[in-house]
Amino acid sequence: MAGGLRYALAAGGLALWGHAAAAQTAPLPRGAERAPAAIAPLLGAWTLEQVGASRQCTITLGPEAAGQGRQIRFPATCRRALPILDTVSAWAPTADGGIALSDAGGKPVIPFGPASGQRRQGRGSDGRDYGLDATGFARASPRAPAGPAETAATAAQRPTVVDLARAPAPETLPGLYALMRQPGREACRIRLAAPAAGQQGAARFDGLCADTGITIFDPVGWRYDAGRLTLLARKGHSVELVFENGQWRKDPAVGAPLLLRRSSP
Repeated sequence: MAGGLRYALAAGGLALWGHAAAAQTAPLPRGAERAPAAIAPLLGAWTLEQVGASRQCTITLGPEAAGQGRQIRFPATCRRALPILDTVSAWAPTADGGIALSDAGGKPVIPFGPASGQRRQGRGSDGRDYGLDATGFARASPRAPAGPAETAATAAQRPTVVDLARAPAPETLPGLYALMRQPGREACRIRLAAPAAGQQGAARFDGLCADTGITIFDPVGWRYDAGRLTLLARKGHSVELVFENGQWRKDPAVGAPLLLRRSSP
C-alpha cells in the first residue's frame, strides 16, 4: 500500500512538472508577432481544464484561418482527457472580449467569457464547466503604434482611388509621352497609338531608350479603364498609372518610380 501511494505521488508530481515545463517552453505560434492587435494577446498556449476534475491539457490558439474561425492545435491525447475536444476544430474571439472554441460549422462548443486575470471560465455544450488559463505561457508583445514612415509606406502600397469625374477622357490619351523616373528628367519617349474599336492600343519607343529597366519592360500596348492607364509589356506583365498634377504616375507607388508626361509631337 505504501509503495502504491509513493508511486501515485510520484506520478502526480511528474504530471505537474510536465505541465510547468510546457508552460515555460511552449513557443508562440508562427505569425503571432504579425497578427492583428485584436487577437495577438490571445495567441499561444493555454491550459484547458474541466472544472472539478483532474482533466486538463495544453491547447494552442494560432492566427491562421481555419474553417469558420482560426486554427487551434492540441495533442491527440487531449481528446481522451477531454472528450469535448472531439468536436472542436477552430477558435474565434467574441464581441464581448471572450474566446469561443467552435466546431467545423462555427457553432461554439465552449464559449469562454472575458478574462479574469489570466483565467477564463466557460460552460461547454456537454453541460460541464471548463477553465482556460494563460498563466506561465508566452504572449506576443504589443506592437508599437506605426510611425510616420511606416504609415506612409503602408499607404503607398494601396491603389489610389481615382476620381472618375477628373480623369482624362480616353480619346485624349493617344500621342507622344516622355517616360521619367524623376519629375522633369526624361529617360526616353513612348508613343501610344489610338486603339481600334474594342481593342487595346499599340505602344512603341520613339527613338532609343537610355533606361535599362524601361527597355527590359519593353512596352508594346496600352489600355485605359476606370481612370487607370495600363502599359503592357512584351512578355505579358503590366504596370498601372493614375493621372495626377498633369502627368501619369505609377500606382501603387512601390518599387522603382515611373512617370509619363505628354510631349510635343
